[in-house]
Amino acid sequence: MINQRRCRSIGSIFLLSVLTGLLLFSPAVALAVQSQPPVQTEWWVWEIALFVFSFFLGIIAVIAGVGGGVLFVPIVSSFFPFHIDFVRGAGLLVALSGALSAGSPLLKKGLANLKLALSMALIASISSIAGAMVGLAMPENVVQLSLGATILGISVIMLLSKNSAYPEVTEPDTLSKILHIYGIYYDEQLKKDVSWQIHRTPVGILLFVVIGFMAGMFGLGAGWANVPVFNLVLGAPLRVSVATSIFVLSVNDTAAAWVYLHKGAVLPLIAVPSVAGMMLGTKIGARLLTKVHTRVVRKLVITLLAAAGLRALLKGFGI
Repeated sequence: MINQRRCRSIGSIFLLSVLTGLLLFSPAVALAVQSQPPVQTEWWVWEIALFVFSFFLGIIAVIAGVGGGVLFVPIVSSFFPFHIDFVRGAGLLVALSGALSAGSPLLKKGLANLKLALSMALIASISSIAGAMVGLAMPENVVQLSLGATILGISVIMLLSKNSAYPEVTEPDTLSKILHIYGIYYDEQLKKDVSWQIHRTPVGILLFVVIGFMAGMFGLGAGWANVPVFNLVLGAPLRVSVATSIFVLSVNDTAAAWVYLHKGAVLPLIAVPSVAGMMLGTKIGARLLTKVHTRVVRKLVITLLAAAGLRALLKGFGI
């Protein structure tokens, strides 16, 4: 017990130092951009910096339970000298790569439900395409202001939201019965099979229309919104909500990413090191998941998001 607590303390201290480094590293990058002309900075310097930055973000994203896109887009667009359209395109690929790498194991374990995922992803993917088209047509300062306000709102939602591991749904609604959305999975913690069903399906569909639009507009993974809707609104168990959210992300992000690819807003020099760093970081983060206090990390991530959202607002106002 003592060794386990010691490992968790060490892990928490490690993640605290990582987050502190991110907060200190980001303004340093912004200061370097302002103090030196872009011509004097070699392109490979930004490639290495983006890879290292994405690597640490991948560690934090897994432990804090948030998608990579919701951290990647506001921070990189605020503190790196890249146009926000390219950052949003890379953010979709970052979230998509993480979703695809985690999808197969979750499906094999029976945690992800395809009927639930496809029912919501079909509507959300259509709205994500519309959101991507609207986002690319907006001026950069308007996008920065909207992104900053959205990220600040996300930080407030994450701070106030509470997850219920096993919600009680006494009676499924009519639409979920028609779509045959229900399931059963083996819970390793309870050591037994858990059956589940959902309710308030029409409300969930409307919410996923909004989530898909925001994901496409800002290039966010939207995992921060998928899980609360599945869990708190529809009444799916938390494990099922997290696993099913992965498949919704893969469909939504793919639909929106095609719009960015068609418009030429996906730059390999930004996307490749970002995806590589994020995927490497998520593997290390998965190993540290049981050795750190996730509540502490979650609060620090909320602080990081609030700082990035404020920085995006200031950048939108030209400050």
